[in-house]
Amino acid sequence: MSATTNTLRILIAGGGIAGNAVALQLLRAGAAITVVERAAAPRPGGQAVDLRGPSREVAERMGLMAGINKRLLHEKGMSIVKADGTPIYRMSMEMFDGKGPVADIEISRGDLNDVLLTEIADTAGELDYRYGDSIETIDQDGKGVTVGFNSGRSERYDLVIGADGVHSRTRKLVFGPEEEFTTFLGGYMSFYTIPTPAGAEQDWMAMHVVPRAAMGVRPDYDPATSKAIITLRTDQDPALRGDIGAQRTLIRDMLAEAGWAVPEALTHLETTDDFYFDELVRVDMPSLFKDRVVLLGDSGFCGSPMTGMGTAMAIVGAYLLAGEIAATPADLDAALVRYQEQVTPFLDKAKELPGGGIQMMLPTSKVGLKVMQRIGWLMTTKPFRPIMMKMLDSTQDYVLPSY
Repeated sequence: MSATTNTLRILIAGGGIAGNAVALQLLRAGAAITVVERAAAPRPGGQAVDLRGPSREVAERMGLMAGINKRLLHEKGMSIVKADGTPIYRMSMEMFDGKGPVADIEISRGDLNDVLLTEIADTAGELDYRYGDSIETIDQDGKGVTVGFNSGRSERYDLVIGADGVHSRTRKLVFGPEEEFTTFLGGYMSFYTIPTPAGAEQDWMAMHVVPRAAMGVRPDYDPATSKAIITLRTDQDPALRGDIGAQRTLIRDMLAEAGWAVPEALTHLETTDDFYFDELVRVDMPSLFKDRVVLLGDSGFCGSPMTGMGTAMAIVGAYLLAGEIAATPADLDAALVRYQEQVTPFLDKAKELPGGGIQMMLPTSKVGLKVMQRIGWLMTTKPFRPIMMKMLDSTQDYVLPSY
């Protein structure tokens, strides 16, 4: 990587997977890095994420696997269960060679972020990491970016990387309103930590589906706790944004008739300290950069949690962006063009919704549900397994550039 990288001052908005991955690579390249994260501290927990294909290769190239291996979730597979908890069908990891719904490398989002933060702390370089701060204003003049912060500071940077999530303020300030770039995908998802339900099968993810709603229970690194994963098929309601009470009410109402461990999980809605709820949307940008501001991760190319590829897109995108910047630090304009050219083919595949999206995942009737469960069972039979693996691992043939 070019020694002149150390002349660059780069601001990264967002301390999640995308922001920390690009911060780590650019810090290693010698750039002066500032990260601002709105939250007061790193966010723990979060749903389990997997690394496969190109994202696993990036993790290996970045030297993350030693830390990841210490925190792996040892999942054996996934079961679709009836109201009494008996399996309708099961999908073991071995059945799909680690390329099915459960991959051979699974880790919680919070733990993966902690691996990145540990690597950042162990990397020498010029780093200013600020929690509890965020961007308020952005002013570009062709040579750089002047940024005003919520804390009252005003500072100058060569480049701003917006990695601040699906509701990105960076994107709004530079590219326009969120509504111009997002597409509602027909529902909402929620994640939160619960005590592992009584009778839960150790090391297996289980899911119970009713018309228009589903709840999964996924094991944590700590066997005493699990993650509740809730998916709801319903119309978009802007009033839900920021109204936690209304979000919890919607979850209870739509899962009121569900059996299995659902009632037990719902009792923890009020007390959990890591409740997450958001609409399912896809983000599509006509361009990932504008002058000296570039988007990364969910802020630029969210495919929704239904793709199962959010972390892959974040970490692959971060690797590509950092690599292109380090290749020509004196020509950021060319670096951003190459970044977009390199990442777009990967995104086109990663954003595809396996199985046809929420309409296929959550039928509206009991008859439709039985049909989908029959199709799901068929996909576990030997003749159909290659179709399932291809559907869930569409980026496998993407060739990752070397830097």
